[in-house]
Amino acid sequence: MRHQEHSDLRTGVRAGLPVALATFVLGISFGVLAQPVMGSIAPVVMSIVVFSGAAQFAALSVLAAGAGPAAAIVAAMLMNARFLPMGLAVGPALSGSRLKRAARGQAIVDASWALASRGDGSFDRGVLIGATLPQAAAWVSGTVVGVLGGAALANPDSFGLDAIFPAFYLALLVEELRAGRVLAAALAGAAITLALMPVAPPGLPVIAAAAAALLGLRGR
Repeated sequence: MRHQEHSDLRTGVRAGLPVALATFVLGISFGVLAQPVMGSIAPVVMSIVVFSGAAQFAALSVLAAGAGPAAAIVAAMLMNARFLPMGLAVGPALSGSRLKRAARGQAIVDASWALASRGDGSFDRGVLIGATLPQAAAWVSGTVVGVLGGAALANPDSFGLDAIFPAFYLALLVEELRAGRVLAAALAGAAITLALMPVAPPGLPVIAAAAAALLGLRGR
């Protein structure tokens, strides 16, 4: 594969700024919903350490249902297992020592991964890392706002926050559907999810659907 140059971080930051607004609103929604269940400190700490909306909402739903921390951790791990095929795809772009590659790998989040994709199976490292920086700030600050303003925002559905999460991922999917192989993987993932949802435990259909991403590795 021909060597491709990587953008600088400023290019990535500019690419990530539009996504950061949606991330901020999602962070508010998480903070509002998490505060009655987890208190005021734990949601903010979780947003800093975990920094994964899907995993945090999954863990929160398990805790709200009355399960213990161990079950919540398992739910979060199941949701974040999707980063394994994503990491395999982006791995060649993360050059450097093992420690540096591991540090750069922390920038792999859904929106940044999609923004950094060049459409040919390769990824722009500068866009990947740069786009994650404003999203991280937006997610943590949104969580703080949600926790502190929980009383005023006690019903996030009334603000339409419940629709932002699926709309956010749908926007990422539409952007990626320009490639035929991506469309095939998306359709396969949807079919796997729909087939397993009636019979599998929560979280497992999403993880099984991630196997469809392996279609993108064919021929690389």
